Amino acid sequence: MVSQTQFGLGQPDDPCLERSFRGHRKAVTSVCFNSNMTQVISGSVDGCVMVWNFKPQMRAFRFAGHKDTVYSVAYDKINGLIASGSKDKTIRLWHPTVEGRSTTLKAHTAAVRCVSFSQDGRMLLSASDDKSLKVWSLPAQRFLFSLTGHSNWVRTCRFSPDGRLVVSGSDDRSVRIWDVATRCCIRCYDDHTGIIEAVRFHPDGTCIASASSDNTINVWDVRSNQLMQHYTAHTAPVTSLAFHPSGNFLISASLDSTLKVWDLREGQLFYTLYGHEGAISGVVFSPVGDFFASAGADEQVACWAVCGLMGDVGAQGMLGLDAEIAAAMGPTIAAHRPSTAASALSSVASHSMPQRATGNPFAGSPPKTSPGISPYNQRIAAVRHMPPPTMAAPVNTSDMPDALAATLQHIVSQLDVLTQTMGLLEERLSLAEDHLSALPPHAPPLSS
Repeated sequence: MVSQTQFGLGQPDDPCLERSFRGHRKAVTSVCFNSNMTQVISGSVDGCVMVWNFKPQMRAFRFAGHKDTVYSVAYDKINGLIASGSKDKTIRLWHPTVEGRSTTLKAHTAAVRCVSFSQDGRMLLSASDDKSLKVWSLPAQRFLFSLTGHSNWVRTCRFSPDGRLVVSGSDDRSVRIWDVATRCCIRCYDDHTGIIEAVRFHPDGTCIASASSDNTINVWDVRSNQLMQHYTAHTAPVTSLAFHPSGNFLISASLDSTLKVWDLREGQLFYTLYGHEGAISGVVFSPVGDFFASAGADEQVACWAVCGLMGDVGAQGMLGLDAEIAAAMGPTIAAHRPSTAASALSSVASHSMPQRATGNPFAGSPPKTSPGISPYNQRIAAVRHMPPPTMAAPVNTSDMPDALAATLQHIVSQLDVLTQTMGLLEERLSLAEDHLSALPPHAPPLSS
């Protein structure tokens, strides 16, 4: 077992894999945190809901009751309940204790793709293949009303932070916003060319993000009804999204086996993580934002510490435990964050389009790339102008014997040379990777 291991480039603010949970017998479809950060909840194709305790001495709870795939799980911090939506057309409300008591809600006539609680704990929202959304009252667990208007399966839904609006996404390729009071659709966005896999409200409720099987992410301002940002995000369908509680970052998961963090203030890709052996179907931030969890087809749930990745949120060991990572984790998890000099180059050219509305609601506007120069050549230029690696601090040898002082100075000079060599090697490797990724599929290999 490995404890508190950090993967990737080895920088102090790279994400840390805190825990890896294995126990599902098939692909994990969704994941969420409980409000006090003592448990992670997941649903799976195996039909089970599992509650993973962060304390190593506490075993996971396996809740069996659904008769088919569990597509979605959600946690209600007010009533302390877990909701799960299943292909068996039912919703179950679980008490997260060892007994695993549950109540079944039936109203949908097809698979339940998504469940979501309002922040005040008074309502539950569900989306289904029967082309409808349904709203339930809590804690009475009573059906209230349906929202209808989509012409195909409804895959995803969320309440706004104040609970007055609902956003939904469907196989009809539209994103709709609904007024809960009037039960009417008040907005419809249809810019995506693929089915809508995930929708989320920004923490301040002014924007929504949508992810699609067309590999893209859109960010809309619901006040002006305008598309603010568009990202050609992944090389395969984007399956899940989550806003950081600060509202400055967005994380996405994809069938291409990557997690990507997007800096909404700069309008560009900020970080890429490779941690799962296959498609990733779910990602979520913890309530405070110092952790995020991901779930995938490799039957595992991974819990990551943000560390210094997104500013001063840094993980302070909230898990407070001996974070053991399974030895059979699979391939090494590689993390990549564009360097300061290069971040304004290939990332924006490849991943971000100019804003369609006036101004950026997240503060900054996307950096510009030099016209007529390929991202690869721009990266070379940026690397050539990067400052040299930091040298070792000079050693005070005034109070040392001459022989010892000479030896220490020699060691310091050798360390300086090694530091410079490693820095150059790392940059050359990065350039080689970028060059190889830019080659066409059938290009001949590079000559040595």
